[in-house]
Amino acid sequence: MRSDRRVRGVLIRIDAVTKRYPDGTVAVDRLSLEIPDRAITVLVGPSGCGKTTTLRMINRMVEPTEGSILLDGRDIRQQPVNTLRRSMGYVIQNAGLFPHRTILDNIATVPRLLGRSRRQARDRAAELMERVGLDTSLAGRYPYQLSGGQQQRVGVARALAADPPVLLMDEPFSAVDPVVRKQLQDELLRIQEELGKTIVFVTHDIDEAIKLGTRVAVLRTGGRLAQYAPPAELLSAPADSFVEDFLGADRGIRRLSFFPSTGLELQTAPLVTADADAGTLAARAGAAPYLLVTDPDGRPLGWSEPGRLTAGAVDRSELLDFGRPFVPGTDSLRAALDGAVLSPTGWAVAVDGEGRAVGVVSQQVIGEAIRAAHGRVAERAEEAGGR
Repeated sequence: MRSDRRVRGVLIRIDAVTKRYPDGTVAVDRLSLEIPDRAITVLVGPSGCGKTTTLRMINRMVEPTEGSILLDGRDIRQQPVNTLRRSMGYVIQNAGLFPHRTILDNIATVPRLLGRSRRQARDRAAELMERVGLDTSLAGRYPYQLSGGQQQRVGVARALAADPPVLLMDEPFSAVDPVVRKQLQDELLRIQEELGKTIVFVTHDIDEAIKLGTRVAVLRTGGRLAQYAPPAELLSAPADSFVEDFLGADRGIRRLSFFPSTGLELQTAPLVTADADAGTLAARAGAAPYLLVTDPDGRPLGWSEPGRLTAGAVDRSELLDFGRPFVPGTDSLRAALDGAVLSPTGWAVAVDGEGRAVGVVSQQVIGEAIRAAHGRVAERAEEAGGR
């Protein structure tokens, strides 16, 4: 007989689960979720909504009062608790590393518990250090000798060491600064693309949920489910005022993250190199109110009004900042709009994968692309409703 996962693509099924404590506090209230295999499911919501309690019920660190949780079609209570936990990687805030063990031995902990030799476990640990972006020269150091971001990478590597099918992550990136947090998020998405784990991720940050989640479960205070949907659907059709308020006033901007920048009409005439001659500058002067000056390799340096440029003698200190560039077809319309808004000229700079300018695009053209994308979404919704 085939398992539930193979039939429906669901690896974890949470069925009418309630957690009630002896004092009467209800942390989770009749929660039902189908968590898909090989995807990232994010639990998000305000404090007291039962996110972490739900996560801990999946590996039986907390036992549910009512309901059931099925793993690959089998009730988790049918498995010895230690066996269950060893089949699931677990990553927490601040990594939870053993301070008296080296980085290599921290990562090798679970393989050693599962009976692998010291050498096998350490070889596996060294392999995972590279996978999570840690220099192997750090292997002999101790946790206190690493930055917060590096410690979190060690935590992820340790959780992956036994190659578990399930990875549970409880606000793993919330204690690091925004720059490191973005790097860790990108690293997680890269690892997920390579390994295809079933990840349940807890966060209180809706931006993190939207970025990482294949599906997002928004929980209310008291552990009740408000909405469970893919991020794009969540942003376009909040279930009620609670979800709408939790998503924030800029959910329309967030929604642009799901619209590709493919097909934007780029202009190349406003591009000039810093060593352009007088004839080239004169020819490009009417192309746009501003010209984008690049180095000889095509990498952007900044904007300038045509009349302020002197052939072969560009003063880089006089150039206006070119904002944040985007990669057409790879980045979203949100990234393109962000680039235009950040640019003092109102034009976004498009670059290739090597950072070379391939064109520029105005806010007006980006706005037209956004309206067209909204129109296509509306048409698909209308077609779906008519079936």
